Amino acid sequence: MTAKGEQAVRRVVIAGGGTAGWTAAAALVRQLGALLDITLVESEAIGTVGVGEATIPTFRTFHALIGVDEREFMRETKATFKLGISFEDWDRLGERYIHPFGEVGKSTWMGDFQHMWLMAKDRGEAGDLGDYCFEHVAARAGKFAVAEGSKINYAYHLDAGMYAKYLRGKFEPMGIRRVEGKIERVEQDGESGNVTALVLEDGTRVEGDLFVDCTGFRGLLIEQTLEAGYEDWRHWLPTDSALAVQTENTGNTPPYTRAMARSAGWQWRIPLQHRVGNGLVFCSRYQDEAPARAELLGNLEGEPLTEPRLIRYVTGRRRRAWMKNVVALGLSSGFLEPLESTSIHLIQIGVMRLIQLFPFDGNFEALATRYNAKSEAEFENVRDFIILHYTLTRRDDTPFWRHCRDMTIPDSLAARIELFRESGGVYPAAEELFKVTSWLFVMMGQGVMPRHYHHMGALLGDQRLNRALGSLKANIAAAVDKMPTHQAFIGRYCCAPDA
Repeated sequence: MTAKGEQAVRRVVIAGGGTAGWTAAAALVRQLGALLDITLVESEAIGTVGVGEATIPTFRTFHALIGVDEREFMRETKATFKLGISFEDWDRLGERYIHPFGEVGKSTWMGDFQHMWLMAKDRGEAGDLGDYCFEHVAARAGKFAVAEGSKINYAYHLDAGMYAKYLRGKFEPMGIRRVEGKIERVEQDGESGNVTALVLEDGTRVEGDLFVDCTGFRGLLIEQTLEAGYEDWRHWLPTDSALAVQTENTGNTPPYTRAMARSAGWQWRIPLQHRVGNGLVFCSRYQDEAPARAELLGNLEGEPLTEPRLIRYVTGRRRRAWMKNVVALGLSSGFLEPLESTSIHLIQIGVMRLIQLFPFDGNFEALATRYNAKSEAEFENVRDFIILHYTLTRRDDTPFWRHCRDMTIPDSLAARIELFRESGGVYPAAEELFKVTSWLFVMMGQGVMPRHYHHMGALLGDQRLNRALGSLKANIAAAVDKMPTHQAFIGRYCCAPDA
């Protein structure tokens, strides 16, 4: 029994490197380094999945917390900027919309901007919804710039392999002990079942008080050792395979990710400074590997630099991300396909949550219960938002899209869609990742228009409402017009020497 105020958990062992392992190590050493002994065990012989090259704006918040300089990071990882995601052929073939990162319009306590816009639109006096979002207009124009005090909301495209190396180079000297080697077995306490040590192939024992599982899909500690269980979501998110390939940079570097719907899934295109990341996410029930490979290779821009690499996965989450003295991060904790670029965010929010709930006195149960509840809610909210893109399709040209259109969806998501259809209302909880603007652009982008809306716009009167919308649209257009192209800004702000 630990005496009050005594620190029982000091030795933290991170099993696995890659983006998850080094993100965890960086955050722990930066925030709690003075209180902990941190060891990271990884093997150069074990590859990482490494396809997650797109991020969301919370990435910048995490970097601020751990003290990362933007220009340095972007040069080292050959990164580019990202203002949103372009969804192509998701609603119907030939149609496209952008999910931007910024806010749309100006809202009040009474209701959000879309209610005023819907009223003006009914009268034929409003532009496209995207005209009132700065990031949307800039993305559409291929423009980008940041300046002191700028409020532009953005994220990055980055080379995931380079990012892990960057984090290691920057944070290992701050007090992280790295041990090279493959884990051969996991030792547990006979009474409590807690993990006590990792034993490597060469016999080295790495002991710890708390273990962070970053061993990827296999979940060596959380699943193979502790059997936490897995909740399979393929009945809602049926894709289970991805082919990833890198291509030459053709010079077309838009400030957004492209997500292009294909016959049994979708293709991503992510522009970096030195190359382009590409991949095809597909459902093996509706498409075999060979035709998927042909579909991917037939829709590339630029010459391939690598052979397509196949990744199999099961969408879902670990039933308990924290069990006994093991916390799973990254692929060990679950997997949601990369449609909305949430993989790295879930790693970052997971380690920050661990820091907030750190079990200094060695009592894990109550903290683990709280951690798991928060993790479960986070995964399920992101899950529903990803399902939204599939269930709203109006495509019926392939069996896969007909399945997505007709499938049963979670009640939580069905209620959100119906609320918006009936009233124009979007009410995400305060802690949810995706806010009002995100839900608006995906639902409207895929053809859902509200039958009714709040009449707050009528309080302004027609003339004031029209002037306000017109002024907002004009100011955004003028500001974007003055911005440099995305490519030009990268060239002078953060260009990698060998890009």
